[in-house]
Amino acid sequence: MEIKVFNNNVEKALKIAKKKLAGEGLFRELKRRRFYEKPSLKKKNKEREAQRRRQKWLAKHKPE
Repeated sequence: MEIKVFNNNVEKALKIAKKKLAGEGLFRELKRRRFYEKPSLKKKNKEREAQRRRQKWLAKHKPE
């Protein structure tokens, strides 16, 4: 990933970088890996994530 800084505006570049990282799910992944997760909870969370992605996809591709 590359973020360009224009007119020495580092704050704006940081804001853009954070937005890109959040969009890729980096912060969610870091939060998830912070503590040990039991295998049963890992499976439940994986299913929940899949459901979230499915709902997001359906909302985007909803036939009118």
